[in-house]
Order: sequence, then structure tokens, then C-alpha cells
Amino acid sequence: MKTTFRVITNAVAAMLIFCGIGCASQAGGSSADLFTPYQVTDLRAPSVPLLVSDPYFSIWSPYNKLTDGTTRHWTNDEKPLDGFLTVDGQQYRWMGADRTVFKTLVPMADEQAWEGLYSRNVQRDGWQQPAYSAGADWQMGQAAWGSDGLSFVRTHWSALNSDLYVRRPFTLTEEDLQKDLWIVYSHDDVFELFLNGTKVADTGETWVDGVQLHLTGELKELLHSGENLLAAHCHNTTGGAYTDFGLYCNTNVSGPEVKIAEQKSVSVLATNTYYTFACGPVELDVVFTAPFLMDDYDLLSSPINYISYQVRSTDGEAHDVQFSVTAARELALNKKSQRTTTELITEGGIQYGKCGTVDQPILAKKGDGICIDWGYLYVPAINGEVSTSEDGSITFSRDLGQTKQAANFMMIGYDEVQDIEYMYKRYKGYWAHEGEVSIFDMFNRLNKEYVSIMKRCRDFDKVIYDDAMNSGDKKYAEILSASYRHVIAAHKLFKDEDGNLLFFSKENNSNGCVNTVDLTYPEAPLFLIYNPELQKAQMTSIFDYSYSGRWTKPFAAHDLGTYPIANGQVYGGDMPLEEAGNMLTLAAQLCRIDGNTKYVDKYWDIITTWADYLSENGQDPANQLCTDDFAGHWAHNANLSIKAIMGIAGYAEMARIKGDLETAEKYMTRAKEMAVKWEADALEGDHYRLAFDREDTWSQKYNMIWDKLWNLNIFPNDAMERDVQYYLTKQNKYGLPLDCRKDYTKSDWIMWTAGMAKDKADFLQFVEPLYKYMDETGSRVPTSDWYDTKTGLMVGFKARSVIAGHWMRVLVDKLQAEK
Repeated sequence: MKTTFRVITNAVAAMLIFCGIGCASQAGGSSADLFTPYQVTDLRAPSVPLLVSDPYFSIWSPYNKLTDGTTRHWTNDEKPLDGFLTVDGQQYRWMGADRTVFKTLVPMADEQAWEGLYSRNVQRDGWQQPAYSAGADWQMGQAAWGSDGLSFVRTHWSALNSDLYVRRPFTLTEEDLQKDLWIVYSHDDVFELFLNGTKVADTGETWVDGVQLHLTGELKELLHSGENLLAAHCHNTTGGAYTDFGLYCNTNVSGPEVKIAEQKSVSVLATNTYYTFACGPVELDVVFTAPFLMDDYDLLSSPINYISYQVRSTDGEAHDVQFSVTAARELALNKKSQRTTTELITEGGIQYGKCGTVDQPILAKKGDGICIDWGYLYVPAINGEVSTSEDGSITFSRDLGQTKQAANFMMIGYDEVQDIEYMYKRYKGYWAHEGEVSIFDMFNRLNKEYVSIMKRCRDFDKVIYDDAMNSGDKKYAEILSASYRHVIAAHKLFKDEDGNLLFFSKENNSNGCVNTVDLTYPEAPLFLIYNPELQKAQMTSIFDYSYSGRWTKPFAAHDLGTYPIANGQVYGGDMPLEEAGNMLTLAAQLCRIDGNTKYVDKYWDIITTWADYLSENGQDPANQLCTDDFAGHWAHNANLSIKAIMGIAGYAEMARIKGDLETAEKYMTRAKEMAVKWEADALEGDHYRLAFDREDTWSQKYNMIWDKLWNLNIFPNDAMERDVQYYLTKQNKYGLPLDCRKDYTKSDWIMWTAGMAKDKADFLQFVEPLYKYMDETGSRVPTSDWYDTKTGLMVGFKARSVIAGHWMRVLVDKLQAEK
């Protein structure tokens, strides 16, 4: 106990020194520095980042107020964090919302192989009534009913266009009827549910797991003490089939004694989210910090975030104050039905709350919309106390006592144990240094270096904001500030057995691919500006995939697998021109930054093959897949042709830097010839076509940006400016469509296209509708890059790293300033 108190005392002392509370400040620190954002932001982010580290440890608030609902993973799975401040005995909720914590009354199949009468024959009306007498076509079966291989299926049923009827009697007491009751059901596909003969659910053709139906008012009046009946009908149209249901009581019913804190402000900066709340006579400032510093790989990959907090009396009086945050067991689950263990452990004299699944299926799952169910959530008792509850949650609390003003911080972390598999070998994140650094070592480091890390994070917030202001305006600065953690948290940083730094993206809400090249390309601007080594870390494995002989095609691979398993491409269709052009163009930019070709010398034969492929196939592309084929892929794609041309020009640039002037001249001449022909073939009056052979069409030609960045001017007749001016006539309320076929767009490509504008005024005409989209969209998810420019609603994709493309104008301005 004394050891723990000593750690707390030292941390508090450092905190107070930094905040200037009761002692002299140091390193330029003050309470205003810590709890006031570098700039107040007005943008209502679609979803606000709270605790983010990687694609798995990623918790957001998709609401205007932090108390409007339960905090969530980017998949929209609930990952509840609850925050309370008690002031003079009155409790205020400042984070999260009342949520259901169920106690089982009538179990589902994850808890028990419950039995019910079922029939696969179509039934006449009346089968759902309690008094119905089941005939010979009914038999007893065990839940769940469904397709083989689905969770907890014990009675097979999967025939297409078939029906299932299930009757389940259950008994309730008078005491049960006084409880907060909920029906929970899972189904695939069309599902009807009856309670004592009355229909209470009718889903239509959907397939959903864990639907919750609150029994209030007339629904609850359907129940009575004694025997009741739940009856379900499910119709399987196609694919998998599933039926399961049960009854629960909610034990987490807040009494009237808990008040909701008044949220006064929220600002989202690059590494910090700032909230202020009024809690009666006290104001509470809370800062969520992910230490994503690009010059510190340990912190960039850190599995730990800070929550800093400050209380301030508003009436000049001292008040008795207690602060707490509760992390639910769901943070360590993929499905709520999974069993967990929560315990208190002690390491190095510090107590930790620890929660994880019982089974610990390490790296056993791969795919898109899944959450982690291996590894452990940790909350240390640094600067406070930790406790656990019967429901598996961990609570951090700090008694601040009688105070007019006090400040402190806590930490939450997640150790994945093994983070990623790459070419059949498993790795931990970079921070762990091949297992030499434990999660407890990282907690100790972040505790001891809190003052300096917070200052560095604030300084980086300033860099991101100010660079955007220099290139645009306040709205552009707020877009970039809200995008930064979103981008970094979609990656995993590690080193392979050869010491290569690797920075793999996950293709969130797209197909779950790992290290997809046509994500690496649009997100490049951010990393080319602030740390090109991280750009290389996204590309090295793709080069090595070809270099090793595992990938033998004359163009780059599309991906390396399905996250978190990166053992080779899994995508069903190649994107030859797309990926070869992406890799060559980015490699050329890296060589221009380095002033040499050391990065690509090892792969020179490979990139030569890719350049030749572009030269032979890129002038008038055949019917190939490319990254923008949402409306179908067309042959003769003009923007894809530009990508090939710039890839060839990029290879020529690398040859020039290498000193091979003959090769440089050969390929640059080829690129110029292709560009001249392109301009003639694509021109249609005041703009350029989507496809060479399609009249009255247009599309964003964002790939042309490299001609501007490299100052080559290979596209004649001011082609870039011609299209930019045309685009300005085609914008909708929420931005520029991707092309003429649909109203939807991609936000990353809008900002690439906007980067081609000659002046700031034209550039800002593209920024304004993008800002409006992020500020007004009804799709409350980590920003969707694929959305409708008329409705402002998400079409697909969310939480993807490609919005690092929003930095393109900053890259343009910085490169032009260097010239």
C-alpha cells in the first residue's frame, strides 16, 4: 500500500507542477496549456475519438454530447465507458449513458442448450397461441436452430426458402414482473416473435444478432405470473439460417439521484479531445489523449491512452469531489456472449484491473467488422484506486477531497499479446521491442513522462493545425485536426524479423484487407509530410512480396491478406495498372525526398518490370479493376491512364536521381508522349472525359496532382486547370461527385483534386462542402470517406486510413515552398 501511495504522490506532484496548481510551472506549462485546446474547434465531428490505438483498441463517441449514448468501437459495437463526478454527495454522469446489464431469466443458446418444440412445416394461424395443441409435426429440439458452423447451433436447419416454428414456454413470478424486462433475439432471415400470442417483433428480411426489445407499457402487460409463451417463426430466404431468443432483466437501472452533467464544450485536435462539463457548483475538464507522435515509434504504437481531468469550483467554495471512470467487459470481447475473467493483479507494487476472455483465441479471427477477443484490458491504480464488479467491469476512482481546484490523470491500455501475423510469423507491436518491454513497463513510462508527453502532443496539435491554416483556413484546420487520430488508429506498427519497420493499415468497413496498396496511395500525403519512413513502412512489405518470389506477376500486389493475418494477397481480383502506378509514384516521391534511390535499389529489377507494364498497357487501359470502380469498371478509363503515365514518369525520376540519365530520358519521353495523346483523346470541350470513348462524361483526375508536385508539366494545354474549373461547376451541397455516374464521392480524392487548384480561393471552394458534410452528416461514424454529396449520408466505408489524403494541399504547399 505504501508503494502504491508513493507512486501516486510522485505522479500528482509532476501533474501539479505542469498544471501550475499550487506550485511554479515548468517547461512553459500551465493549467490552461493542459486543459484548454491549442485552438477551440467548431466542427461537429461525425464521431469523436476517445481512446484509440489501432484497429482493435478504438473507442469513439458518435454523439453531439458524451452522455447521449454508449461509447462504441468503429464497428458500432458497444464498448461502454462510464464517467461520473460526485460533488458534495450528488453524482453527475459526464460520459456514457444508461445501458442494459442483463441478468438471465430465460437463457439463450450461448448459456444453455434450451429445449423447445419446433416444426418445419408451414403452420396455420393459431400456432403461436398458448392454448395451441402441437400435433405430430412438432418435435423437441435444442437451441439454437440454424446452419452448421454458426455459433451455438445444436439443431440443424438451413434449407433455402424454408420455415421454422418454435414454441418456448417459461415461468415468471410476481417478483420477476416488477423487474425491467427485455427480450433478446437473433435471427437470419425473416423473423416474427410472439409473446403470449401477440406479435411483438416483425423484422422483414434481415439477419441480426442480439436484438434487444424492451418490454414496457402494453408489451409488459402481456406477461403474467405463472406460465408464459414465446413463439417464433423464421423464414430462411437464402444463405445462412438462425433462430434463438430469451428473456432478461436489466440490473443497471439508474435512480433519480444521478444527474447528467451539462456539456459546455468539445474540441477535437490532432492528438487530444477536450471536453468541459458543468457539475453543479463545479466544472470538470476532461482530455482524452492518444500519444500519436510521428517522431517516437514507441508512442505512435503505444497501446495506452491518457484521460486527464481537472475540477474547478465556480462559486469560490471548496467542494467534496470524487472522480471515476468505469470500463465494461465488452472492451475485451468480440461478442457479448463470450465469457470473461476480471481480476485485480499487482505488478511492481502497482495494482491493475485486468479483463479478458476466458478462451483467449490469439490471432484466431480475421476479417472486417470484428472486435478483438484476445489479450487483456488494463486499468492501473496510478493516481487513484481500481476495483472490479460482478459484471466484469473495472472502475478507476480518485477521491479529490475538499477542493476548489484539482487536476490529475489516469491511463487505460490494451495488451493484444500477439498483434499481427506476417509471413507466418507472429509479432507484437513496435512498442514491445520483441517482448523486451511489457505492458507494465509502458504504463510506468507513460506515467513518469506524462508532463513531457502531454507537452509534445500539444505541440504536435499546433503543427497540424497551423500547417492547415497556412494552406487553407480554420475549416481546413479543423478537418485535419479531426482526421489525424482516425488515420493513425487504422494501422499497426511493428518490426519484422529482419528489422524492417512495417506500418500496416486495415481496410476498415471495406473488406478487412491488410496493407492494401490502394489505401497506402491515397493516405500518402500525411506521411510524406511528417515522416516519410512511415510511408516506406507501408510499402516495403509489398516490394518484398515480389522480391521473395511469392508474388510473380508483372505488377504490384493489391494486399497482403486479411487483418491481422498478412501472409499473402487474398483479394479476388488484381488491379494491375492501379497498384503498379501507385507503388512507382510513391517510390519516386520518396526518392525525391531522400535525394537518392537507396530505398528502391534492392528492388530495381521489380520496379523496371512494373514501369514496362505501365508503358505497354497504360495508354488506353483495358477493362481493368481500379480503386474507384464503385459504379462498375469501364475500359479506357482516363484517370487510370494518368496513373500509368505518372508511374512511368516516376520511374524516370528515380532513374535520374540514380544517375542513369539514358534510362531517365527514355521513360520520361515515353511519359510525355503518352500525356500528349491522353490530352487529345480525353478532351471534351471545357473538360476531360471519364473514359476516352464515352461522350458527355467527366471524372475527377486526381492522379494528375503529381505533375504539379514534381513540376514536370507533361500534360499540355493547362489540362489540370481546365478540369479544376470544370469541377467547381459540378459540386453539390456536400462536395464534388467522384464522376458523372453517381452523386457519391470520396473525401480523400476531393482533397487530392482540390490540391491541383492554382490558388487558395479555388482550393477553399472544395473545402467548404467537405466541412459541411462532416459537420452535418447523419451518419454518426468515424468519418465515412464514401458518401452521397446530396444527402450527406454514408454510402460505405468508415474509419479508414485514406482520409490522410485530406493533407494533400499541405503537401503541395510544402514541396512548392522547398523549391
